[in-house]
Amino acid sequence: MVRHFISRGVLAAVAVGMLQSPALAGGLERGGYNIDLLFDTSRFTAEAASTFVMPDRKLKNVRDVDTTTGFPPPGTGPGGGNLNGLSTSADGSSDYWSPRIGVKAGIGDYADCMFDYSEPWGAHKNPGRNWAGANEDIETKVESRNYALTCSYRFDMGPGQLRLIGGGFYQEVYGFQERLVQDFTGAPVPFTGVGRLDLEGDGWGWRAGLAYEIPEYAFRASLVYNSEVKLKDITGTLDISQVNGTAPFDVHGAQDMPDVLELKVQSGIAPDWLAFGSVKWVDWSQLQKVPFCTAAVTGRCTLDNDATTLDLGYRDGWTVMGGIGHKFNEQWSGAVSLTWDRGTSQGFGSQTDTWALGVLGSYSPTKNVEFRLAGVLGLMTGGSSRTVTINGERYGEKANYDFDDDLVAAVSTSVKFRF
Repeated sequence: MVRHFISRGVLAAVAVGMLQSPALAGGLERGGYNIDLLFDTSRFTAEAASTFVMPDRKLKNVRDVDTTTGFPPPGTGPGGGNLNGLSTSADGSSDYWSPRIGVKAGIGDYADCMFDYSEPWGAHKNPGRNWAGANEDIETKVESRNYALTCSYRFDMGPGQLRLIGGGFYQEVYGFQERLVQDFTGAPVPFTGVGRLDLEGDGWGWRAGLAYEIPEYAFRASLVYNSEVKLKDITGTLDISQVNGTAPFDVHGAQDMPDVLELKVQSGIAPDWLAFGSVKWVDWSQLQKVPFCTAAVTGRCTLDNDATTLDLGYRDGWTVMGGIGHKFNEQWSGAVSLTWDRGTSQGFGSQTDTWALGVLGSYSPTKNVEFRLAGVLGLMTGGSSRTVTINGERYGEKANYDFDDDLVAAVSTSVKFRF
C-alpha cells in the first residue's frame, strides 16, 4: 500500500480551525481536544503549539443586589453587606496561554498513533476586591492538564481510505475561587471578610471516531466523539478564616467534565486551494450549580447538604467554523476563516455569542520543518447578567451587571518536525 502525501501547504490551512474553535469558545473551554496531528502523512511527526488569548470583557452598571449582612451585628441575611458604594465597573476577563505538544508515529502502512499533552479546560477572572460585585467574585481560576493516546487504523474503501479512530486520556482539573463573604469595612475586626475555595480532581476519558480521506482531492471528513470525564472525587479546602477566625476545613464534591462531538470536513476546490469547516457540540449544560460539602457529609454531596457552590448555569456550546486555504508555493501557504460560537450563558454570566476572523501563514523552509503563525480578532456580543432561575435554581442573586460588545484577540505559533 502506498502512503499518500498531501502537500504541507494544504494541511497547514486546517490550523486556523485548531486555533479558533477552542481558544474563543464558551464554557470552560481553552485548548479543547485536537487530534489533527494524527492525520499527518509523515512516518514520524512532532509538534509544539502555543496560543495566547486576550479577551477584553468590561463589566459596567454593576449593582450589589443583596445588601444584607450574614454575621452579627446585625446578622440579618447572607448578602455580606452593602457594596454599592464600590466601583460599578470591573474587568470581566483575563489573558491566558493555551499550550499543546504532540508526537505521532506511523506503524506500518495502516496504523498511526499519537501522544499529546494539552490544557483543554480553564478560566480566569480577576475583577478584584473593590467592585460592587465582590460578593459574587474576587478571583476565579480553573486550570487543567490532559494526557492522551490516540490511534487509528486505515484501509482502502472505494476511491479513498476509511480510518477508525480510538483512544483514551487522563485529565486533571484544579483551581480556586475567592469572593467577599462579609464586608467588614469600617468595623473594628482584624479580618478581611474574604473566603477562598481550593479544589482539585482527576479522571479518565475515551474517544472514538471515523474519518474518510481521498488524498488525490485533499478531501477528509472526520467525526470524533470525546467522552465526559467523571471527576468523582473532587477534594479541597474552604478557608473562611478571614470571615470568622476558624481554621480551613476539607470539602469534597463531584462533577463531570463535558463530552464533545466534532465534525470536520476539508476538500480541495481548485489547484492549490482548499475549503474547510467544522461543527462542534460541547455538553456544557451539565455544569450548573456544583455543590461542595464538608467532611461531615459522607454520602453524595447535593444542593441540600452543601457548604458552598460554584455557580455556572451553562447551556450547551455550539461552534461553527468555515474557511479557505491556499498554497502559494512549496514554502508558503495561508488561510482565512470565520467562526461563530454560541455563548453558554443563560442570563447569568458574560459568555455571549462570539464572532471571530482568523488569518494563518505557514512557512516550510524544508520538507521536514513547518512554522505557523496565526492571528484572530473577534467580537464578543454584549448583554447583561441578571438574577435568573435555571432548572429551578436561582443564579445571580449577589450581583447584576451589563456589558457592551467587546473585542477578543489571539495569537498562535507552532512548529512541526517530520522525520
